[in-house]
Parts: sequence; structure tokens; C-alpha cells
Amino acid sequence: MTGRVLLVEDDAPVREALAQTLELAGLQVTTAGSYVVAKDHIAPGFDGVIVSDIRMPGKDGLQLLDQARRTDPDLPVILLTGEGDIPMAVDALGRGAFDFLEKPCPTEQLVDAVTRALAARRQTLEDRQIQRDLQTGDAAARLIFGVSKLADKLRAETRQIARVPGPVLIEGAPGSGLAKVAEVLHLLSPHAGGPFLKPNCSGLGPKDISDAATASEGGSLFLNDLPTLPSDSQFMLVDRLDRQPDLRVIAGTTRDISDLIARDRFNADLYYRLEALRIRIPALKDRPEDIPVLFRHYVAQACEQSGVPNRPIPSGLLASLMAQEWPGNARALMNAAMRFALGLSAEEDPEMGLAEKMAQIEASLLIDALTRNQGNATATAQHLKLPRKTFYDKLAKYGIRAEDYRS
Repeated sequence: MTGRVLLVEDDAPVREALAQTLELAGLQVTTAGSYVVAKDHIAPGFDGVIVSDIRMPGKDGLQLLDQARRTDPDLPVILLTGEGDIPMAVDALGRGAFDFLEKPCPTEQLVDAVTRALAARRQTLEDRQIQRDLQTGDAAARLIFGVSKLADKLRAETRQIARVPGPVLIEGAPGSGLAKVAEVLHLLSPHAGGPFLKPNCSGLGPKDISDAATASEGGSLFLNDLPTLPSDSQFMLVDRLDRQPDLRVIAGTTRDISDLIARDRFNADLYYRLEALRIRIPALKDRPEDIPVLFRHYVAQACEQSGVPNRPIPSGLLASLMAQEWPGNARALMNAAMRFALGLSAEEDPEMGLAEKMAQIEASLLIDALTRNQGNATATAQHLKLPRKTFYDKLAKYGIRAEDYRS
């Protein structure tokens, strides 16, 4: 585990002991003995969390909480309380504290609280980065969403291939966004100032291919669902690629073309001209951590298009969405977001396997228990008869935040 913690405690021996505990857990700790010293470390871009004692000479932990909230309303602050400070700590939760722990707190409890706070902080900073990318980033950052390594890899490959002249083949499952990646390829290429044509493959005859190749000169010709291109048009495309080497053809397919070639259903010569530069779009089931990011974006987009206020998304719903296979990929998730934005059920009704159904049930049970216990993580873990680590691991698995269920 990695992460930064600003530890604020006026009692030097206690401060050193707490710092050692957090450092042994793999955390980078900055210590401060007072409000005055601590506030200089608090900034909107701080990529960690604050752990602070409530009672300190001069300005106390509650005033530090207020300062943190003024600086960055989403910066998590965990307060350490003495036995008589519980009512004060409960009041602090209403003022925006992430959590409070009663001193002396067990090591596992402290580390668990900090781990949850860091996860929340990372999510906040990732969401902000996405918004910055939308406003200032290149086409790959603005149009290809996700925080997973697979999403990073897709953006990097698209940027790299966009600069290379020659035809490109984009492969992906149905609904995975082939047209979106093709658009990004065009926008990042030297042909960005030229036309971006995307005719319907199934209706293109040889003359249509020839005309489209001419019309897209200086730009890009996107042929989606390439296997539906008639065989005589496939031969024409090969001819145009031979005679027009600067023709930028971007082809998209949701089917295995090599299998079609083996069954004599596709022109092998055309395939080998296209597959030198190839991009594979990963399925949503292989990057579930991208589902919350995509769903939030699609909901905001749907609300704007429908003229309705943006709706808050329950973390339990996100957990349920992450547990699904999404055979329809981004398109199906976009449809679910539209239903949610309009106040309808966002739940897909796919033929989920047993594992997915059990995961959905488990997430629902966790949410129900948190609701019953008003978001008290310790009480909820005890209610479910789960060890604290197991309980928090399950919350992390489904993207559930205990603090969302506090009354």
C-alpha cells in the first residue's frame, strides 16, 4: 500500500508512535505538532489524507478540519478522539470529517481507516484529472475514458499509431466504441484537417469505394463492420490502396477476420494490408474499474442532453454495475446511464452467470447492513460477523463507501 498521510498530534511520543505505525504499513508520513505547522501542508492538490487529534493547544483539530474543508472540500480528514470527545467527534462528521477513531486505537483500525480515506482521495483526484483532460487534453484523453492500465494502454497505442501513415485495423467486441477510437485516430493524425468519411460498408459497391477513396484524400476513410463489405468492393479497396499509398483507411471489425479468411469469406490480401497497424479495444469485463468512470460520464452526458438535473449515483449501484459482464460493452452501459438519468432502472438484465448474481447479492447485503447501521463500519462488520479486513476488502471490491450511508 502506498499513500501520503499528514499526521497532526501535539503529544510528541504519541505522534512518533502513530507515525511509526503508518510507516510500517507502507505509508509516507509527514508529521506536525500543531495547527499552525499543519496548515502549511494543506493544499488543493494534496494527494494524501489528514489524521489529526481533536484536542490540541491553540487551534484544535476541528479548526484544522474547517481549514481543510475550505482549502479542498473533498480532502479526507480522520479525527482522533479521547474518551470524552465522542459527542464532539460525531458533530465533526456532520461538518465533513471522513471518520473518527477513539484513542488508543488498534493498529488495524487506524490502517483500515487511512486505507479507505486514501482510496476515496485517489478517486476524487482521478475524477478531477478526467475533467481536466476533457477540457485541455488531446483527443485520446478527451474521448477515450478509463483509469485502468488497459485504458492507458489503449490511449497510448492510439496516439502512437495515429502518427504512423498507413491503414489501421480496429478490433473490438460489439458496443466497444470502434467508431470513437477511429475518430481519435483521425483527430491525432496529420490528416486531422482533412475529411473524416464513414460510409456504411454493407451498401458500398466498387464505384462507391473508389469515390469514397477520392473524397477522403487528405483525410481518413473509416470503414466500420468491414466484413460486410461486398467481395468485389474488397478487391477495389485493395486496388485503391495499391494506387493511392497515402490513402488513410481505418477499418473496424467486431468479428475475427482471420477465421473468415480460413472459411474463404474475406479477401486475405486486404486483411494483410490492414493488420500491420492494429488496435484492440478491451472489453468492459476485463476492466471493471473503468465502469464507474464511464457510467458517471454517460449519466452527466445524458442529463445534459435530456435537460434534467444531474443525479447523484449511489455507490451500491456502481458496485452492481461492476459485477456485471456487459456483453454490450460501452454502448450497453451508455443505455443504462440514459435510463438512470431519466429516473428509470439502470440495471441491465443480461443473462448473468452464478458468480455475477452472487456478487450482486453480496453487494446488496453489504449496502443493506451499512444502511441499518447508519454507515458505522465497525458496527456493520460486527453485524455481518466479518473480520474488519475481510469487510473492508469487500467494500473495496464493490466500490462501496461506508460514509455514503451515514445519516
